[in-house]
This record gives sequence, C-alpha cells and structure tokens, in this order.
Amino acid sequence: MTEPQGIEGKLQAADQGPEPLPWLEELPPKQIVAELDRYIVGQDAAKKAVAIAVRNRWRRAQAPEDIRDEILPNNIIMIGPTGVGKTEIARRLARLAGAPFIKVEASKFTEVGYVGRDVESMIRDLVDSAINMVRGEREDELYPAAEERADERLLDLLLPTAPPAGGGAGAAEGAAPSQRGLFVVSSKGEARPETPAAAPAAAPDDLERQRRTRDKLRQMLKDGKLEDREVEVEVSQQNFPLLDYMQPPPGMEGADVNFMEMLQEMLPKRKKRRQVRLTEARRILVDEELRKLVDMDDVVNEALDRVENHGLIFVDEIDKIAGERGTVGPDVSREGVQRDLLPIVEGSTVQTRYGYVRTDHILFVAAGAFHVSKPSDLIPELQGRFPIRVELSPLTKDDFVRIMTEPENALTKQYAALCAAEGAELTFTRDGIEEVARIAGLLNERMENIGARRLHTVMTTLLEDLLFELPNTEQKKFVFDGPGVRQRLMRIVNDEDLRKYIL
Repeated sequence: MTEPQGIEGKLQAADQGPEPLPWLEELPPKQIVAELDRYIVGQDAAKKAVAIAVRNRWRRAQAPEDIRDEILPNNIIMIGPTGVGKTEIARRLARLAGAPFIKVEASKFTEVGYVGRDVESMIRDLVDSAINMVRGEREDELYPAAEERADERLLDLLLPTAPPAGGGAGAAEGAAPSQRGLFVVSSKGEARPETPAAAPAAAPDDLERQRRTRDKLRQMLKDGKLEDREVEVEVSQQNFPLLDYMQPPPGMEGADVNFMEMLQEMLPKRKKRRQVRLTEARRILVDEELRKLVDMDDVVNEALDRVENHGLIFVDEIDKIAGERGTVGPDVSREGVQRDLLPIVEGSTVQTRYGYVRTDHILFVAAGAFHVSKPSDLIPELQGRFPIRVELSPLTKDDFVRIMTEPENALTKQYAALCAAEGAELTFTRDGIEEVARIAGLLNERMENIGARRLHTVMTTLLEDLLFELPNTEQKKFVFDGPGVRQRLMRIVNDEDLRKYIL
C-alpha cells in the first residue's frame, strides 16, 4: 500500500484513519514474527514454525491449479509447560488474521454417545465465525449508504411528505392541494403543520417550500441539533420466547437443519411501535437498512471459501485426550475423541447449515503441556496429521523481566494505566522488576510451575493494598524498588502456609 503524497494526500489519509493491516497470510514470515514479538517474549522456534505454516497458505494460493489441491497444510503441535505462551500465540494470531480463526479446547469434546460436544462442531463454529467476519466487512463497506437511507427515513418521521397535488387517499376531502401536508420547521427543529387561512400559492411553490424545509431539517440532523427529539418507529420482534426453550440437547448442537430459523421464518413477524430518542431510532433504522443492503448469499459463498482455503483452528489442551494405550476406563473415551478428530484433521466433508465444507486445507495448530502424557501417547494416525512439532522452553527469571518490560501489554504498563485512572503515577525501578521476577521464579520452583501466570498472582498481591487505598490517599506518586517489593512480599513468601493459599 502506497502512502498518499502531498499535503492533500496526508489530510485524506488522516480523515480515513490508519491503514488496515493486510491479511496475515500476505505478511512475510519475518513480519509475522515481528508482530508476535510485540506481545510474546521468546519462543522463537514456535513463532517461526507458525509463521512458515501461515505463509504457506498464501504460497499455495499462488501455485498452479493442477497442484494446488495436492499441497496440504503442515499442522503443528506446540509442546510446553503451562504459561509459556502457547495460547497467547493463538490469541495474537486471531487478532492479526484476516481469515476465519477459532480456538477450541480438546477436553470439551467427547466421543459420540457420551455427553458433550461432537468434534464436527468446531467446523460449524469456524463457519459461523467466517459468516460474522464477512458480514462485518460488508456492513463496513455499506454503512455510509445505510446511514444515508436511515437519515432519509428519519426525515420522513420528523417531516411527513406531502401528498401529490392531485389528491391522495390520505388527503382531506374538499381541501385544496396547498392546504395539505405543509410543515414549518422552527429554530428549535420542531416541525409543525401549517394551514393557511387565505388561498395559497400554486402547488409547485408548496413543493419547493417543503423541499427547502426538508433540506433545513436535514442540515440540523447532520449538525446533531435534533438528538433529543423523540420519534415513533416500528420494530420487528425477531425472537419468540417459546423458541428459547427448544434448544438441541448436548452433543447435538448445530444440527444439519436449523429448526429454529425455519420456525422463525414460518411464524408471522410481529411488529411493535416504540417511542425512542433520535439516537436510538437511527441505530434501529441503520440496522434494518444494513440487513436489506447486505447480500447474504454472497456473504455465505465468500465465508465458505475462506473457511476451506484460509481457515485456522487452534486446538488447545490436546494432551488431555492423550493417554496410555491399552488401558480401560476413561482412556477409552479419550481415544474415541482422537478417532473422531482424525477425519476432520485428515480432510473430510462436514455438513453445516450454510452448506458443505471440506476440511482438507484448514490449518490445525494444537498445543498441550503434556505433563502426564507424551505426544507419542496419541494414536499413530493422529500423530501423522501433525508433522511439525515445536517445543516451547520454560521461562527463566530473565524472561520474566522481559515479559514485564518489553511487550506492549506488559503488566507494569497495565497497572500504571489503572492507577492513572485515579490520577496517580505508578513506576517500577529496574531492581524492583527484577525482584518481582525473582520471587515469581522462586515460587514456580517451590510449587507448581505455572509460568508467566505466576507474575499475575505476585503483582496482584504486591499492589493489593495500594489499589484499595488509592481513591482515599493524598499521595499520587508511587515508586516500587527492590527493597520495597521485598519488604511487601517477603512475609508471604517465607510463610509456607500463606504462600500455598495466596501465591
């Protein structure tokens, strides 16, 4: 994208706001890694593997058609302890991607016949995500036109249009054309009917007068001078209370035929007139106009194409469905989930309420801590569908220091913003940050290693009294250095009973 040149170009770019980022797949791998580095510290191997896999989607789209369908995605398994950034990588990819993306937990799925969600529901959720994404893009493109049409409807409510000069069904009998449908707008924006006692001028003059009145009212509407006015709008009630109780049982969500939508189409639309303020009326009318303008057939076709060629599913906690083979009991159900998951990852056709979806080219990224089980405990067929394995390294004290200082959403910056809301200034010295990192690493060694999440518990305990007293204290500047952090936390760290329950 080229930047507009000259002063006029810069002003135009400023009016339009920041340029949107290109699709994630259009970014080169180094730039994808650079975007992830803004929020995630370390784990270069995982970032590199994900960037290559995502970029390969774009490369496949540029390949000749005769080989394009043969290029399958390289699915990835990320292995590492909790709190090292596996899920954070998925969250950041979701914000960068211009393609359908969902995150699911493998532990929520169960084998067919057990209570829980079936594995194919992840594809239906991905299609729903794509529909919402494409519809949102279409609505953004059509929003100015919908807003303009909504304003015209608001003007019709504020200033009813005059009937034709020849007399209409709503015209009063015996009244001259010039005595019907005339309105005058006062300086406060109020439209009142006017019936002249004497014989009026010709009808074209009346129409011209009403046009000028409407233009004046339109300008006042654009200037926001009529926002406090109330108008009466007709609203269609889409939901029926009885249908809320007719939900499918667990394990049968997203049926092939959506009976709820069928019933809503069959039942008559109920309309209700509401007296609302102009701001609320504009929102209601804009929504109605967007529904009229957006071509849902085009949205569905585009969404299904994005799902099949650009979809990305992040399967978290995949280690929870892995267990030692040959055992009995719950592990039987775990292996059943794996076998149900296998055809989805391998490539199959799933029926959704919007049509059939092929999963051959959907990219799957799985992650698991694998504390108890090992990746080799997965059934061999499923292991073969995840050829790329990346191990994420545990976090050290130096990593904790970087996590608290480098990312744009660092904890120190978050708490500084919270204190700034009260008019206070919160700063951490370098030795204060290092002391927090040292205590977090020490607690991970003594107790369960929960990675960077330990920083949240330490920071919450450290700042608990400050955040509680902040609205009532006169001091508005706080500095946490190494000795201050140590003094506040050492009693809890050294007391084993307090440490277990608080940190």
